[in-house]
Amino acid sequence: MKELIDKLMAEGLTEDQAYKAVEIVKNFAKDKFPIFGGAIDRLFDKYGPKEKPEDDFLD
Repeated sequence: MKELIDKLMAEGLTEDQAYKAVEIVKNFAKDKFPIFGGAIDRLFDKYGPKEKPEDDFLD
């Protein structure tokens, strides 16, 4: 996942924008292929960014 984030950033996105773009793709894939929703979540969770403790305060 880091490789994809780095590629998106090299194309001009900020780090936050890159992570948001990946989140959008993840949700799109889950909507289009709901039967694979659990597998998609596990894939993205395994290779995605870890939650930052300070992010919890934003909710």
